[in-house]
Amino acid sequence: MATTDLNHVAKYATAASSVLLRAGAYFFLRWIPGSFFPRILLALFAAYIPSFLYNFTHTSPYEIVADEIDIVTREAPQPEEDVQSIDRRYARGEASRDVVQEVDVQETIVIEEKSPQILKTLLTGLPSPTSLFWSAVTFAINLALVAMVLDLVYRGTFFHQAHDLSMARTGYVSDNSAKILLREPDASKLPVFISYRHADPPMNTVHGARPHDTSWKSGGRIDWLDTSTDFTGTFELDGLRSDTRYQWVVSSNHTGYFVTAPRPGYTSNRVGTADEFTFVHSSCLKNNYPYSPFAHTLSNQGLRHFATAMRGIKAQFMLFLGDFIYIDVPKRHGTSVEDYRREYRQMYASPDWPAAAKELPWIHVYDDHEVENDWSGNTTGVFPAANDPYEHYHTSVNPPAVRAGESYFSFTQGPASFFMLDTRRYRSPNDATNGTDPLTGEPTKTLLGHQQLSDFIAWLKRPEPQGVRWKVVVSSIPFTKNWNVGSQDTWRGYLGERQLLLEAMWDVGLRGGVGVIILSGDRHEFAATAFPPPPDGKEEIVGLGPIGIGANPLNPRGALLQPDSKATLHTRRKRWPLSATVHEFSASPLNMFYAPIRTYFESSTSDEYTSDVCIKYIPDGNSKFGAISMRNPGTSDQGVLHYRLFVDGREAWSYTLTTPPDVSGGGRSKDAIWG
Repeated sequence: MATTDLNHVAKYATAASSVLLRAGAYFFLRWIPGSFFPRILLALFAAYIPSFLYNFTHTSPYEIVADEIDIVTREAPQPEEDVQSIDRRYARGEASRDVVQEVDVQETIVIEEKSPQILKTLLTGLPSPTSLFWSAVTFAINLALVAMVLDLVYRGTFFHQAHDLSMARTGYVSDNSAKILLREPDASKLPVFISYRHADPPMNTVHGARPHDTSWKSGGRIDWLDTSTDFTGTFELDGLRSDTRYQWVVSSNHTGYFVTAPRPGYTSNRVGTADEFTFVHSSCLKNNYPYSPFAHTLSNQGLRHFATAMRGIKAQFMLFLGDFIYIDVPKRHGTSVEDYRREYRQMYASPDWPAAAKELPWIHVYDDHEVENDWSGNTTGVFPAANDPYEHYHTSVNPPAVRAGESYFSFTQGPASFFMLDTRRYRSPNDATNGTDPLTGEPTKTLLGHQQLSDFIAWLKRPEPQGVRWKVVVSSIPFTKNWNVGSQDTWRGYLGERQLLLEAMWDVGLRGGVGVIILSGDRHEFAATAFPPPPDGKEEIVGLGPIGIGANPLNPRGALLQPDSKATLHTRRKRWPLSATVHEFSASPLNMFYAPIRTYFESSTSDEYTSDVCIKYIPDGNSKFGAISMRNPGTSDQGVLHYRLFVDGREAWSYTLTTPPDVSGGGRSKDAIWG
């Protein structure tokens, strides 16, 4: 009985560990590569092996199909001498004879060989009762899954550290300059020289225009690179023409192209992009995810989708909004500077990277996974190690910082002005609050820090040059509060400060002529959200009424004024036009998982109206990016913005906005002509 019970326990343990192992491995390899999965999966496999072997050695290949028992009785004969041997002196009459019977029990058992139970074996992981082959197959499936998990976790780290990576890419390009990042670890190739030339056709068909000089020009040299910068350096090309295509080449055998920006307030005059200014944005990159056992460990399907789609998009640059690396996914292998540098090298060493960047400048902000998940530790802990490669590989070729030594940036190109926020370095610690005083509505914590907040509001208030019709806010995390999972790490956890910024953005629309959009990433989904101003506006204090109790400045003896019962605050109701509505486009990932459950739901900070209006929500797709095209029609006072979303390389959705009307007036009166 005990043996039978043990067999049942072993059977259930084998099936349960196998099913959980397979489900967990699939989820880990295709959906969410959480750092806790490998430990759980290895524990399940450790439980599976002995239970599988026990079942394999204790499972009979036969089964009983019939069991019959036949009982036969018959009289057993007794010999005569048994009776005659009795002394006659003791016998009275006839000797008695007992009847003796024999019982013959016959059991007939019919057995036959069990079927191999192929389907059950393959689905549950149990050994086949009769087939060594199918038992081996089902065991091999689980072994292969564990091998894939270990491959995803360890192969890149130990076998593709990319120490020998030699690369160059284009960073920030203005209307008259460009930055080129170089990495060259081979000392025999130093010094490295850069040359550049016009890449447009030399003949210009415009009457009176001077033809381009397409001869190569020297752009400088880098004499030495070493481990202090992970063998990276920066070239700066100056004196370039605006709205012109250039080619550069470095002596370490790398080349690329870029188009300089149109001057502030203008759009392109180039064939194919005439009267437009286009750029793209996305975030979140992880090599070989979803996992494929047949792909190179540094391959990147999302970059391939992106490169294919970009053949039909003439973009000025890529705004990459963070999570360029995932230091802690699927497993953190260390916290040293070298651990962080390795992650950057592996991304740039991807065989799919060159096609995505050869003709497109990339500029960056960072998010949590460049440091640690949901990072809010400012510059403590692992931040210095994490910031080292971010500075060498990204900040060094980014737009100019707003303040020297800070990590937020601003620039103006064509019809748009950009402010690239740092949403990690200066924030208050994440907690369970929404960052708002429940009585006053004032912020109780900050996401931007005092100085960045002040600089950002100053940028919002700053008048823009003629022809600049858009202010573009770049945030690595979503501005909307509509995401409900893990949202305390986003602006949802800092609603007090968010409200201050929204009011400053609505003020931009109130002044007219310039619209505000927000670009974000992080959530591995796409959502377009509108933030309309409150219909009834906001009550503002503009002054004080009659003076109450206090010192009398006209009385040299300092006599006190008597309280005035009529003393009141002077207020006014500030009303923003509906045309001041701020729009956010949050697009990610460029290559990573997307959430298998829906986490975005329309919500509000007010009981009187919907503060966060859902325009479009598209969660599915492992690769997403947005393309923003801006136009300034010559016959209109309003700018036009056209947004296109691409999912897995194909256009999936589009939306069009116009700037608020540039007319005098206030409040809702402007809405009559908005459109």
